[in-house]
Amino acid sequence: MKKILASNFKTNHTRASTKNFVEAIDKFVKQEGITNDVFIFPTATSLDCFDVCENISIGAQNAYPVTDGSFTGEIGTAQLDEFGIKTILIGHSERRHILKESNELIVKKYDFFKSNNYKIIYCIGEPYEVKLEGMESIIEYLFAQLEGIDLTYKNLIVAYEPVWAIGTGKVATVEDINEIHGVLKQKITAPLLYGGSVKTDNIEEILKIDSVDGVLVGSGSWKIENFIEMIEVAEQLRN
Repeated sequence: MKKILASNFKTNHTRASTKNFVEAIDKFVKQEGITNDVFIFPTATSLDCFDVCENISIGAQNAYPVTDGSFTGEIGTAQLDEFGIKTILIGHSERRHILKESNELIVKKYDFFKSNNYKIIYCIGEPYEVKLEGMESIIEYLFAQLEGIDLTYKNLIVAYEPVWAIGTGKVATVEDINEIHGVLKQKITAPLLYGGSVKTDNIEEILKIDSVDGVLVGSGSWKIENFIEMIEVAEQLRN
């Protein structure tokens, strides 16, 4: 089964460095005959009409659920269409917790981009205080984040990212990931990614977990050589 390797730039890289990154990854994927799926999510200012091979997708980290309109600071599908972007992240914890996106807005975004046939990576994850309450509370919290979301949508990918592990250097144990993904798999038939301090030195053990279909990576993927190494590891595991 194909694995999914997704790099979320967050508020990093420039237009020039993004171009270099995408071109380098595209060249590597073509030369090495990589068969897994690769996603790259640049900043909005770095989106462009990148000429990449078919198993590389360039996506938007965020957009407002409109074609266009009076929404200062936001982008809609009119701006994404210009670059042929049909992939988006929705529900990332930084948008939920730092930028205070409500579940109502997240569901509205999901429904809108689903209606426009976007490939959606939908993120869920629990904060540290919920983790401390135990597995039952974790699962209850995660399932609540899935309420109102059409889990049968053909272009859905779900990413489990424990909030306490994002950018902290902490990572859930293999046992924890396996248990949580196992429960989520009972509810979700879409590909299920793990995210949260994924690095070159732990990606192999994470991808070896049967219930993990790929990874959504932040800082660990921002250097070209690191993301290439991750893609290599995933391809070797598939072979």
